[in-house]
Amino acid sequence: MSRGPTIDDVAREAGVSRQTVSNVLNAPGIVRERTRTRVKAAIALLGYAPHASARRLRTRRSSTIGVHLDPYAGGISGVVLDRFVHALTERANARGLRVLVYAASNPAEEVERIRDLRDGGEIDAVILTGTFTGDPRLEWLGAQGVPFASFGRPWGSDDLDDPAHLWVDVDGAAGTRAATEHALATAGPNVAFLGWPGGSETGDDRERGWHAAMGAAAGAGGAAGRGATAQRLVAEEDVQVARITVLRALADGPPDAIVCVSDTLAVGAHLAAVGAGLPDLPIIGFDNTPVAEALGLSSVEQRPEKVAAGVLKLLMGDSGSRVTPRTADTTDTIDETDARDAATAAGPSHALVTPRLVVR
Repeated sequence: MSRGPTIDDVAREAGVSRQTVSNVLNAPGIVRERTRTRVKAAIALLGYAPHASARRLRTRRSSTIGVHLDPYAGGISGVVLDRFVHALTERANARGLRVLVYAASNPAEEVERIRDLRDGGEIDAVILTGTFTGDPRLEWLGAQGVPFASFGRPWGSDDLDDPAHLWVDVDGAAGTRAATEHALATAGPNVAFLGWPGGSETGDDRERGWHAAMGAAAGAGGAAGRGATAQRLVAEEDVQVARITVLRALADGPPDAIVCVSDTLAVGAHLAAVGAGLPDLPIIGFDNTPVAEALGLSSVEQRPEKVAAGVLKLLMGDSGSRVTPRTADTTDTIDETDARDAATAAGPSHALVTPRLVVR
């Protein structure tokens, strides 16, 4: 099926900018009559029908939030963002809002997609996922004045101490620290960490929690800390790569437990332990996926539902339905003691969700 004409098609036909077409549709008084006539002729020729988009632009409100749908990549740990989008849709609906899911294969394409949605009056705000150091989406959105919040820290200059952007993230270091402390208390002092290669912001953040727990145990002494050793194993996000990596490590003597950066690596470590005749070797993953649950593996639960509630609160306050992002410079923590749901989620500009260790 061929697509219908877009605002870009009208702009090309009329020989004007897309903003001029938008002005003709929504603020015709600011456009010269000759230009208005040319644009209207192009609209009629192409059969362009803005429908509700023009009305939404006139009111400057669409009651819709855009969120990127990541390409399907398969694997074990990809369900977290699916849960986030599902929770976001439910919580937005409770506020009388809609969620518009859009696709893009790279950041540059996503910027263009957001531009189209913004210019068409289809969204009031954007929620980003998959942030990274030097993320060009952040600079563009800030320069364009498009309200947004992100699931994930804008790693780099705008991080914990810089309130330039609104974000909610999972405290990965707190999650792996809790997992490591549990392993030290229940399995023994030799707790290994199976992580991704260095350079992944998320992976490095989770590794810091393991280092912190091991360092604290070694310094504290006592039963848990006596003889605590830290073996760092590395594998790409692949079950079989993790299995081979752990098999090689087990040949040199098994640790008391293994804390993993993801459930994918935890499954690989579990397969290696079973293959080495160590089916009861404690292995803790991260993401608490259905696969980890099916295998009986302990794992760190990210609580994406709390993240969804958090980004909405950043953009609209405790219970509002209009985008009114705040610009205060503090960071909140969303921990397990929070009894409320949507209203517990975020602080004025940043929030860290404390994940939960699920022991099996």
